[in-house]
Amino acid sequence: MNLAWILLFLPLAVAAVCQLVLRKSAIVPLVSTASAVATLVISFLLLGKTGIHSFNWATIGDFNLQIGIQLDRLSTGMMIVVTGVGTLVHIFSLAYMKDDEGKARYFTGLSLFMFSMTGIVLANNFIMTFIFWELVGLSSYLLIGHWYQKDSAADAAKKAFLCNRVGDFGFMIGILMLWGITGTLAFSDMEVPAAVSTATLSAAVLCIFCGAIGKSAQLPLHVWLPDAMEGPTPVSALIHAATMVAAGVYMLFRVQLSLGTEVFEGLQASAIIAWTGGITALVAALMAIQQDDIKRVLAYSTLSQLGYMVMAVGLVAGEAGMFHLFTHAWFKALLFLGSGAVIHACHHEQDIWKMGGLLKKMPITGITFFLGFAALIAVPFTSGFFSKELILEAAHEKQPILFWIAAFVAVLTPFYMTRLFVVAFLGKAKSANADHAHEVSPLMFVPLVILAVLAVVGGYGFVNSFAPAAPGHAGEFHLNFLFWVSAIALVVGAGAGFILYAGKDKDPLSIPLLKNRFYIDGFYDNYIVRYFQDAFAAIVHFFDEFLINGLLVGGLSRGAASTGNLFRKLQSGQLQGYAFSFGLGVILVIYFTVFL
Repeated sequence: MNLAWILLFLPLAVAAVCQLVLRKSAIVPLVSTASAVATLVISFLLLGKTGIHSFNWATIGDFNLQIGIQLDRLSTGMMIVVTGVGTLVHIFSLAYMKDDEGKARYFTGLSLFMFSMTGIVLANNFIMTFIFWELVGLSSYLLIGHWYQKDSAADAAKKAFLCNRVGDFGFMIGILMLWGITGTLAFSDMEVPAAVSTATLSAAVLCIFCGAIGKSAQLPLHVWLPDAMEGPTPVSALIHAATMVAAGVYMLFRVQLSLGTEVFEGLQASAIIAWTGGITALVAALMAIQQDDIKRVLAYSTLSQLGYMVMAVGLVAGEAGMFHLFTHAWFKALLFLGSGAVIHACHHEQDIWKMGGLLKKMPITGITFFLGFAALIAVPFTSGFFSKELILEAAHEKQPILFWIAAFVAVLTPFYMTRLFVVAFLGKAKSANADHAHEVSPLMFVPLVILAVLAVVGGYGFVNSFAPAAPGHAGEFHLNFLFWVSAIALVVGAGAGFILYAGKDKDPLSIPLLKNRFYIDGFYDNYIVRYFQDAFAAIVHFFDEFLINGLLVGGLSRGAASTGNLFRKLQSGQLQGYAFSFGLGVILVIYFTVFL
């Protein structure tokens, strides 16, 4: 258990040393990377360990606030994902951020993020989860806004922070409601009394789900994730492919296990969660069809795949959702880091229509990107195929409409990913930047090769034994109805994408509704945000002008001035006036003395 505490606090200690002692030293990236490697080693040493260890942090009356660690297959498997992807991102960043003036600050932020995410995974109670949940929000804000000199990066960081605060408010209410219902905040001790109505428990679970809507970027709080691509590309791979956005799915599954699958399945909240995930998967996939920025295509793909995972948890098939989280972590981290290599080689060009021919220019990056692309679109026998099939199977058994929505998403995914690969990697170079591109250094392509191997084999037993809560039949292959649905979806989507985009220099499709992301962002910016700001500004103006200036500051100052004017008039300098005042005073003294 001592190793678990070291695993938790090592990244925090490194972040503190980097910020307070080393600061802008050239060894900060190396120290941060070494700590990431150490946490990965410790995570492997903890595999198979179980147990709960906690200590009292604060005592308020009869209530003890605890900080504790819970080791089980779910937490130790998830730590392999967090530290594995984190280590490869650190190594990749050594080359990607080599010339960045703020690289020391960047690596300090990575260490702080690793500490925050580790705390969420290892927490044994809701209070600890919420503390680290907020620290993840802070860490992501710092990393997304790393290039704060750019208005777009600063705005993206604020957008991510505020969207998560909205979801976290509901999350906090849900935690308090579950505490009131179960009498405990510890995951292992939660028991729902028979007297509690399903409506009350559903309301608590839905409030908890609000936190997942924010962190895992589900509708309607999905708008922060694509804008978060303004941060350095390795940040996208770390936060927005495998860890932070997966925290919501992980937390939901932990709640499902704590309450019991039978209890969770009987709640109306489970259906709402499943439908939210299914609709998010569909809407995000449609948005991805018309995006031209390579990172934004992958961002909407992440939204869509997260929708699959959330849908699985809502269908009480959380094991399938967590297995897809495990496989998705490897191939999506690969795709994001691969896009980072492409952007780096193309002199920071991100428009796929200004790329082309990169497979010849960058063969290692191109081949590894293709393997990640194959896993994402669920080519048979890749990791993504096995995990996606389990989710489709659960949907087919429990909610046929959601199954067909998921199957349609399985058509859209190969379509937009084939579009990306064909336009960016095949054909001829479409710009001077693409024509002059060259393969990246080993520090960047070695992590791609490792992730490419995991993207292919991550669904098989000898690897998915590390997966958090992987179903017993994960990695098995069955030639059945679901296989043929998936195969047809793959062929139709990829075939349509290749036929439509092969050899094209510009997009033959123009669908403004999808290109403008269903105008959801515009609606928020032009109505919700603006009117909220205007209304709030009007309230502040009322308090400032009428209450503070008008009654308090203004009223007191005017009262003092009027009193001063009154007494000033009494000081006229005329003797008869003073004699009159003196006489009036004498009369009043006699009156009050004699008659009162």
